[in-house]
Amino acid sequence: MYLGLDLGTSGVKAMLIDGNQKIIGSANGGLDVSRPHPGWSEQDPAHWIRATEEAVAGLKAAHPKELGAVRGIGLSGQMHGATLLDADDRVLRPCILWNDTRSYHEAAALDANTRFRALTGNIVFPGFTAPKLAWVAKHEPEIFVRVRWVLLPKDYLRLWLTGEHMSEMSDSAGTSWLDTGKRKWSSELLAATNLDEKQMPTLVEGTEVAGKLRGELASKWGIGGDVVVAGGAGDNAASACGMGTVSHGAAFVSLGTSGVLFAANGSYLPKPESAVHAFCHALPNTWHQMGVILSATDALNWHSHVTGKSAAELTTELGETLKAPTNVTFLPYLSGERTPHNDATIRGAFIGLGHESGRAVLTQAVLEGVSFAIRDNLEALRSAGTDIARVTAIGGGSRSRYWLASIATALGVPVDLPADGDFGAAFGAARLGLIAATGADPVAVCTPPQTAGTIDPVASLTDAYADAYKRYRAVYPAIKPLSIV
Repeated sequence: MYLGLDLGTSGVKAMLIDGNQKIIGSANGGLDVSRPHPGWSEQDPAHWIRATEEAVAGLKAAHPKELGAVRGIGLSGQMHGATLLDADDRVLRPCILWNDTRSYHEAAALDANTRFRALTGNIVFPGFTAPKLAWVAKHEPEIFVRVRWVLLPKDYLRLWLTGEHMSEMSDSAGTSWLDTGKRKWSSELLAATNLDEKQMPTLVEGTEVAGKLRGELASKWGIGGDVVVAGGAGDNAASACGMGTVSHGAAFVSLGTSGVLFAANGSYLPKPESAVHAFCHALPNTWHQMGVILSATDALNWHSHVTGKSAAELTTELGETLKAPTNVTFLPYLSGERTPHNDATIRGAFIGLGHESGRAVLTQAVLEGVSFAIRDNLEALRSAGTDIARVTAIGGGSRSRYWLASIATALGVPVDLPADGDFGAAFGAARLGLIAATGADPVAVCTPPQTAGTIDPVASLTDAYADAYKRYRAVYPAIKPLSIV
C-alpha cells in the first residue's frame, strides 16, 4: 500500500492506493485561513499536523489492515508558503501563504534585479517565498535573525514525519531561489535576500527517497516495517502526476481555490515577461509551464457567501445549457492577480450592472470571469511557445458542466472529463510514494486516466464569447488606476 498526503489551503487529504494504483480509501482533515490584515493570508503549521492526524485517523478507522501495509508515502502541498523555524525546529511565526500579497513592494524590488528572472525563469511574484523573507527582514527583524530553516508547507510535514529537512524541485522552483534550469539552489539569489544555502532544505527529485517515517508515527498508525517518504511535489505538479500530465503537450485546467492552466514540457521554456510560471516537474529532467489565477472557486465561494446560497444552488440556477454572455462582466481579482498581470493591488469588479441584473446574471458573470481569466492564461502560454489542443478538467469547480462548457468556449478547445475517480494531488502524491518505494519507472506509473466524456466549445456562442472576452480585457486597464489597497 502507498499513502498520499496532500496539504491544501482548506484541508489535508490522505489517500491510500494499492500496488495496482487502485484507490482503497481517502479521508480529510480541515483547515482554516487567518487573514489578520487585507491582503494577508496565514496558517499555523501546528494545524497542518492536526489536520494530517485527523485524515490518517480517518483512514485507519476505515482501513486499518491496509494502512498497516503502507511502504511508501508521497507528499503534495500548497506552494510558496514561508515556514520559518529556529535552530530547534520551532516555528517562529505563522506561515505566510501562497495567496498572501503583503510583500508586493519587496517582490518588485527583487524582480528589478535581472538575475532573478535570468536564473529562475520567472517573475518574482509577491506570493513567492523570497519576497516574504525580505518582508520579514524589514518588518520583523527580530524573527528574521532567528531563522535557521525556511521550509515549504509540505516539507514542514516531512520534517514532522521523518525528522529530515528536505525538499524537491517542483515546489522549490516557486521560491525565487532555485536555478530552475540547473535544478539547484542559487547561492547568488539567496544572498540577495540575506540568506544562504545552509538555511535551505536538501534537494532531491520528487520520485526519490527523502526520509523514512519515524518509528513513533509508524507505531501510532499501526504500520510495520520501513516506510520511505518520497520527495513529492508542489500541488500542481502532484496533480499532473495524478492526471498523467507528464509528457510534452499534455495539459490540464484546475478549478480549485486558485485556477491553473498547466502544460508539461520536455525542456525548460522560460518566458518570465508573460507572467507564465516555468517550473521543474516532479519527474527528473522534465519541466512545466502554468498560468495561475488567484481566485477560481474562491470567486464563486465569495459570491456564495454574499448571496447566502451554496455554490451548487447558484450553478444549478443557471441550468444545463450554456448561455450567451450578458452585458455584465466580472473580474475575479479578489486578492490580486498573477498571470498575466502580476498585480497584487488590483481588485475585482462587476461592470455593466442594471436593474435587470439578478442573482443568476451575477453568477453567470462570475463563472465567465474565471473562464476569461483562464483564457488570459492560454494566451500567455502561447506567447511563451506552448499551444494547447485540449485540456483535462480537475478540481472542485469541474463538477459544474455549465462552467466547463464556458471554459471550453472561452478557450476554444475541448475539455476532457476523466473517468470516475480521484486523480488529483493526493493521488499523484501516492504515485510518487509508490515510485520511491519500488523504483518503478515514473512515466509507466504516471499514466492518464480514461476519458469519460468531452465538452466541446459551443460553436453557436463562439462570436458572443469573443466579444465578451474583448470587453473583459478592456476592464483591467480601466479600473487599474482606481484600485486602492
